[in-house]
Amino acid sequence: MPSELPIVLIVDDVPTNIHILADALRHECRIKVAVHGEEALDIARTAPQPDLILLDVMMPDLDGYEVCRRLKNDPITRAIPIIFVSARDAEDDQTLGFNLGGVDYITKPFSIPVVRARVRTHIRLKRQTDALQHLSRIDPLTGVANRRHFDELIQIEMRRALRDQDPLSLLMIDIDYFKGYNDYYGHGAGDLCLQQVANTLANGLSRPGDLLARYGGEEFIAVLPATVRTAAHQLADRLRINVLQLGIAHAQSPAAAVVTISVGVATLISTPAVLQAHNQSEIDVLLKEADTLLYSAKASGRNCVMSVLPLDPAID
Repeated sequence: MPSELPIVLIVDDVPTNIHILADALRHECRIKVAVHGEEALDIARTAPQPDLILLDVMMPDLDGYEVCRRLKNDPITRAIPIIFVSARDAEDDQTLGFNLGGVDYITKPFSIPVVRARVRTHIRLKRQTDALQHLSRIDPLTGVANRRHFDELIQIEMRRALRDQDPLSLLMIDIDYFKGYNDYYGHGAGDLCLQQVANTLANGLSRPGDLLARYGGEEFIAVLPATVRTAAHQLADRLRINVLQLGIAHAQSPAAAVVTISVGVATLISTPAVLQAHNQSEIDVLLKEADTLLYSAKASGRNCVMSVLPLDPAID
């Protein structure tokens, strides 16, 4: 369980209700507040994200049900549990709230001890779920993210890049002549090599939003949000040098006397023109480009980095 206090977002257009709930929870939670639906959606998407949302139903513009619907339709906020807080206590109202994805429904006037108890319960369940999901997203051999985690994250980061019109870079990384290494040194040494390389690559990513994942076999992939091609190339070359400096002997490699990596770097700025030009999803475009560039790095003698300018229909 994380040692820091959980974050609770209170959404209500009546300041008195916010003050009552915030005062009741402030000793065991960090509190964020929103007084209308659009503000709540923005806060829920912004890191650090809430661990739980207390959501009023009756609000102007966007009511609580619509806010919940949008949160559950967004992969960035889908996992945040929502407790509805409302004076509407009809069975149909509560049923609608649960059907939209709410985990609980508290009716006004509410009992503070009941609110505290339910908040504690759902935060505990959320953190237990997060812990299990974390384990399911980790590659057991190397300790970095697995392919499943990458597949989930790239969907989120691509949507974010599309929304903000930010660049998104991928590094496709392959250990050079790894089959020869395994055949010569044995699979135990091969596993240790994978662990050392993975650890070096992961430690070489400097920003919290960057992610390294094991993509399959001896191949890794790094997701670099809001990173232009030049910066991604520079990072890739630092990673290449870091692996080279590990000095892991590789007698079967024509590229060097030690273990090395090849890297393909692709950067995409998502625009309608790009999608129309390639007739593919943004993620498919980026993965194909990174894979093509990795192949080029291998064809160029390995132990090198290959990259191109951000994808643009005018550059083909």
